[in-house]
Formats: sequence, C-alpha cells, structure tokens
Amino acid sequence: MWEKELAVAGVAARGAGEILNGMFGHVGHITKKGDIDLVTEADLQAERTILEIIHNNFPQDDILSEEAGRDGNASDRIWVVDPLDGTTNFAHGFPFFAISIALEIEGEIVVGVVHNPYMDEYFAASKGAGAYLNKGPIRVSKTQDLGDSLLATGFPYDIRERPHGAMELFQRMVVRTQGVRRPGSATLDLCYVAAGRLDGFWEEGLKPWDTAAGTVIVREAGGILTTLEGRPYSPYLKSIVAANPYIHEEMIRALKG
Repeated sequence: MWEKELAVAGVAARGAGEILNGMFGHVGHITKKGDIDLVTEADLQAERTILEIIHNNFPQDDILSEEAGRDGNASDRIWVVDPLDGTTNFAHGFPFFAISIALEIEGEIVVGVVHNPYMDEYFAASKGAGAYLNKGPIRVSKTQDLGDSLLATGFPYDIRERPHGAMELFQRMVVRTQGVRRPGSATLDLCYVAAGRLDGFWEEGLKPWDTAAGTVIVREAGGILTTLEGRPYSPYLKSIVAANPYIHEEMIRALKG
C-alpha cells in the first residue's frame, strides 16, 4: 500500500548513508546543542540529501527533521527524519549510528525505514505488511522471562543535571536481566528489538525523530510499545518501553519499582 513511500524513503536513506560512510572517521566540524548533544557536518549534509529527495517526490507533504525543524507545509502527511541518530558515536568513530525516516499520516506512523550504513543493514516496515531486514522478514524474540533477557537503554541529554533517575532505572534493570546495553542509537535499539537481537528497550527524554521509524518496525515485527507507565506509546511522548510480548509487562513492573 505504501510502495512509493517506502521506495523514496529507501533512496533517501541510502543516499544519506553514502554521505555518512564517506565522512566517517573524517569529521572536521562539530558543534554543540548541549554539553553532550552534538551536531556534525555529516548530520547537515545527510539531512539536506534526505529533505531534497522527499520534497522532490512529495512536495505537498510536511517534514519534521532534527536539525532543520518543521518545513511549514500544512499537511496531514508528515515525514519525521533523523539524518544521523548516534551523532556522538559517529563523532568519536564508534560505528553504531543510523538514518531514520518515518511517515506519519493523520497521527499514525505508517512507514518506517532505518539504515545502518556502516554495517549495511536496512530495516523497513509499513503498516500491515510486516518488518524486514535487508528484505528478509524479522520477528521479535521469544524470550519469556526477564531474567533471561538482554535489554538496551539510553540516557537523556540532561543526565549531567539529573543523573539519579536514569541511573536508578538502570540499576533496577541490570540486576534483573542477563545484561543491559547502552549502544547510543535509540532507533537502532528499536530495530534490534524488532529483529530479536534484543528482548527489550527503554528510555526517557527522546524526540519524535529518535523513535518514529523504529516504532512501526517493532510493531510490525510483533513487539509491544508503551510508555514507562504502561500507556499507549506515541513518538511525541517522553518515555518508551519496547519489548517482545512475553516480557513487556514484567519490564513495566520492574521499571515502576
């Protein structure tokens, strides 16, 4: 149903990926939006490529992008774009980063594409059509006990000012699981839940472009998404829990303490 949208998002993601791969390890200009919130020249070049491709194919659609913001078109179709999720990783030469492109129609995310160019991994999903990694179908894991699970999380950009909440949740979960990873790219964390590589993921303080594409990929792979309080999740909310159906409720209970 969303063949053209998926195709255009794929072209945009792969074009941005070529830019990121070409600049990886050679970043010359880095600015700060906050103490640990970085922007590189790679973010900006990749974003320009993505926005140009989307505008050329869907000129009436609105776009919400991390660096450029909202383009102002009054449309019920909104592309939500992160040209480089994992900028800090990228700036330090740590090869875990991705491009995230989603399409929201009348408040619902219906298309999601996440491209990890360094590892040549391309995740894609559309509503009702399943989730895929490099054209092969993916499903969430079947791990049934939190104690047997591998989870991921991330820390908010204001952790220097408010460290206790995030660290309390981390401590609460790390003693209940086989391990908790903190890779540094929320959109890839979500895709790894969808692919069954992780059993669950939680984080607070994220922006819509961090999770929009990943949410439809997780849902189409059979996963469950809520807030930390267990309410239905939207990319415009401030917390997320994504997991397979077996451990999701157990994660919520553990996070609530």
